[in-house]
This record gives sequence, structure tokens and C-alpha cells, in this order.
Amino acid sequence: MGGLPRMLDFVAPVWMLNRDPAALIEATSWRVSLRACLVRTSVLRHLGGPHPGFRTLEAASLEFGHRCLTRGALTRHAPSLIARTAEVPPAELPLEDELRFLVHRYGRFWARWAMGRASATGFAPLRPLVKAARAISHEPVPKQPPPFTDWASPTEPTPVGTVTVLIPTLDRYDYLRALLSQLARQTKAPAEIVVVDQTPRQSRRESFFKEFASLPLRVFYLDQPGQSSARNLGLKHASGRYVLFLDDDDEVSDSLIEQHLHSIQRFRADVSSGVVNEPGALPVQEELRNTRPSDVFPTNNTMALVASVLSAGGFDPAFDRAARADHDVGMRVYLGGAVMMLNQEITLLHHHAATGGLRTHGARAVTHGSSRQKLMHRNLPSASEIYLANHYFDARQVREMLWMRAATTLRAQGSLGRSIAKVLIGAALFPHTWKRIRSAEREARRILSSSTPSLGEFDNVT
Repeated sequence: MGGLPRMLDFVAPVWMLNRDPAALIEATSWRVSLRACLVRTSVLRHLGGPHPGFRTLEAASLEFGHRCLTRGALTRHAPSLIARTAEVPPAELPLEDELRFLVHRYGRFWARWAMGRASATGFAPLRPLVKAARAISHEPVPKQPPPFTDWASPTEPTPVGTVTVLIPTLDRYDYLRALLSQLARQTKAPAEIVVVDQTPRQSRRESFFKEFASLPLRVFYLDQPGQSSARNLGLKHASGRYVLFLDDDDEVSDSLIEQHLHSIQRFRADVSSGVVNEPGALPVQEELRNTRPSDVFPTNNTMALVASVLSAGGFDPAFDRAARADHDVGMRVYLGGAVMMLNQEITLLHHHAATGGLRTHGARAVTHGSSRQKLMHRNLPSASEIYLANHYFDARQVREMLWMRAATTLRAQGSLGRSIAKVLIGAALFPHTWKRIRSAEREARRILSSSTPSLGEFDNVT
């Protein structure tokens, strides 16, 4: 079932869970085959079984698996359960079922988008696509079932495990003071708090840390700032079984550590990620507000087994001064078979400080949220994002990601007038948009061709 349905590449081309782990690794996967599937009856009762409208069992299997994972059931590929006596030929889906899957899981808008891209790229001729669309045009879009919440109870009544809190910081002492004060009040105390200070020497305030003498604080200094290098240094010195990744401008609840440990125990997980709220950000869509296997690895609200992150190779120094270092390491942890959960009950506030951190390097000046709210903002893919996509996905999937990102510069949230204004502004700027994307592509190829140091090389540590 690997790589199916193929038209998903026009809708979610570089989605973490659209990349299949190696076939012999037990790992999270929604690509269910009902020819070899063990499922709890409570999942079937709650989320429903395979939809009878599909022409093929394979397409019904895929829709069922995608529905289960996105609505909260824990789905795993377990190769040890099958005696492999021969290679199974890859399945093929009729166009009708490809489109039906997209309508069921993403809605008619994205199914139409996929049809347009399929025709434009030569994936399928227009006539068969139109015929397939007509065949399903009368079918209603199924309603999303309520989230599945009948998980196994935790095996231990109280959270256990030593935790290292890891915080890189760069010229944000006021924000860091507030965060350290909150960590001092945790209901489950950390074993240690590792701060990697990358503030330039002339601006460092080493006496600042004397305010927190009561905390199990370890401070390291990096003369050459870099988020990946800072986190690799912290991982190298972490003594806890788990590491809690935070940003220096996070605001956390007193029970954050305890909540993450409970989550890890409840789901028997290797990684627990929470939700990151931002001031002024739009609310998360209703269909996404449920606890489920994770397709993100936010390093400002994630607790993970230290061993899982180290075995994945740590953080890539190519992202030292660029966005998406967290997603890159998350991809490798996922592909290695770790159980990763996104727990919607674990939240914190990320202030997105205007200065310091990655802002020092000009990264993440425009976010997805700001591009949907501000008419002149365009959330274009950076070179590091394209570099990331090229690592894990093929050229066709990367191309579709770029087209989708370019198209989203025409979309805004709000009134009809704002939407029309966004389309007009985006259309006028489109030649410049595409020029910037092509420039980012060239830079990504340069990064991809250059070598990077391995985990553990810290020549500028004090």
C-alpha cells in the first residue's frame, strides 16, 4: 500500500506521514491493508468500518486507515505479524477511487485542485479525470466521526522518569527569566535544566543565572550561535531519560512536565508533543483539535526519549540559522519507528519575540498565520524548507509543495472583501513570488551539496 493513493501528492505532498518508513521497521502508518489488519472493535464502533462506496478494497482500506489515524486511533505497521514468503506486487487504484479518497478525507475543494494538477502535470488525461469526477459527483461528503478517546489506561498511577529541560537562548534574558520562574513551580520537578546561551559575548549577562541558584541549572555558552548546534550540545550533556524541548520565549503551566510524562505513559509513547498557541493566532480548525499520532515535532513543546533523538542523529547543523530544524529531526525519529503522540490537552503560549532567537538571522519573519491575516504577507518556502523536502520526498512531491505554497499567497481569512483584495495583491505579486521560490530552490540545492558536521562536534563551546 506504500505511496497510495498517488493523488495525495497533489494535496499533502510533503506531509510527514506521506513518507513511508522502511517496510521492515515497525512504525506509525495509516496505509492499512484490510487483507492483513488487526483492529480493536471499539475503534470500529466509534470511527466506523470501511466505507462501502469504494470500488476497490485497497482504496477502502486507505480511507479507513487515514480516518483512524487523524481521528485519534493509534495505527502501526507491524511487519513481524506477517510471514513474508514473496514480494507482493504494488496495488493500483482506479481514478474514481483516488478522487473519492480525496473527497472523503480532504473535501471537494482539494479534490478539484488535485484534478487540475493531475491534468496539468500529465498524471492523468483530462477526459478520464472528468469521467471519474462525474461518477462520484452525486455522492455526499461523509461527516467526520467524533475523535476516538478510548485509549488504554496508564500502566502506572503517577508519572515517572527523569527529565532534562533543554532551552537554547539568544539575547532574550527577560523572556528566559519568566520561563525559569515557571519551571521552578513545576508539579513534577525536572532533574536538570540545561540552558545553552548563544548571546554575543559583549551582551552576555552571566550574573543573570545567579538569580536561579535554587534550580538544577546547567549553563553552556556558544560563541557561534545556531539552534541545531545548541540543542545537540544540550543533548550531549543531558542526564535525564527524557528531554523536554522548550524555546526561551515560551510561557508554560505549572504542570507541563507532569502532563507530558502522563501522556508518554498513557500512550506508551517515545515522544509527546503538545499544542503551541501564539498571541493573535487564529483558532485551530475543529477537525484538527483532537489527540492523535503526531505529524509534528515542535521543539518548543515536545518531550522525547533522549535515546530516540540521539539514535536519529540529533539536529542537522544545516538548520542552525534557518527554520524547520524541528521537523527534520522529527522526520528521522518517526522513520526510525518511534511512537509519537500529539496531545491537544498539553498547551503553552509561544510569544514569538520580535528580537533574538532565529529573528537574529532573519528566519521566520512571516508565518502561515500572519500570511492569512495580513494582505501583504506571503508565507513562501525558505531554502531550508525546500532542503528538508528534498531530503525525504521525490522531485514530483517537492514540485507540488512549491505550487501549493505559491497558490496559498492568494488566500486570506476574513471577509469577502479581504479575500478579494488578497487575490488581487497576490496575483499582482505572483511573478515576484515565483522568482523568490526559484531563488530559494537554488539555495536549497547549494545546502544539499555541502557537507555538514556530525553530532558532537562543538568547537566553540565554553
